[in-house]
Amino acid sequence: MIALKSVGFISAGKASQFRDLIKENVDSGAKSINVQLADHDTPVEKSIPLCIKLIEEGEKFGAKCSLEIHRDTCTETPEKTYAIAAGYKKATGQLLPITWDFSHLSVVKHLTPPYWERLLVDPKLVQRAEQFHLRPFNGHHCQIPVTDGSGKLSVELNQWLPFLDKTLEMWLRGKQDGREIFLVPEMGPVRGGYNFAQLPNSWEDAKVLRVLIEKAWKKALAATQKSVG
Repeated sequence: MIALKSVGFISAGKASQFRDLIKENVDSGAKSINVQLADHDTPVEKSIPLCIKLIEEGEKFGAKCSLEIHRDTCTETPEKTYAIAAGYKKATGQLLPITWDFSHLSVVKHLTPPYWERLLVDPKLVQRAEQFHLRPFNGHHCQIPVTDGSGKLSVELNQWLPFLDKTLEMWLRGKQDGREIFLVPEMGPVRGGYNFAQLPNSWEDAKVLRVLIEKAWKKALAATQKSVG
């Protein structure tokens, strides 16, 4: 039997909003909540206490809140993201729970493959995370097509797949006994601008991506178990 679990979502910039929004998510069945926090111009020194309050409020309801890496939020750049994480650790002694969506950072930094050399720079924060938005990307587009329109994998997707492998392998190298991980095959639609009208349907591509993520997970899991054994 497969148990479907709900993951919640919050977009907020004021500490006074957290309690009601978290309660609303928990009342709807979510125990893990993804949070897009504040705005692109929210300074680091203001973002840190917001993170502290957010995590504390979540814990009161038995919910795990994770700060999503996303443009037009306080985590718009890697520099701000890591500064917020460092400030949070200094204040609490704990690693900041992050929802990793590396696609946003790759576009900001105009990266070329292999992407992990610039993106997987803090293994402890990657291993601490429980939520990953696995949107395929390159350095010019935060979303690339999974297929090429003829049923084959796109050239750009094949360039991204090694990054997927590295990310899962890094997470598994942490102490993960008994922990959950939520891996989202995230492909945005034409509405909103993530997908182009000329490209393959994003939902159909997402179904292909889900299978690829599962294969990558099993491969990384087998490799990790072999290295431990």
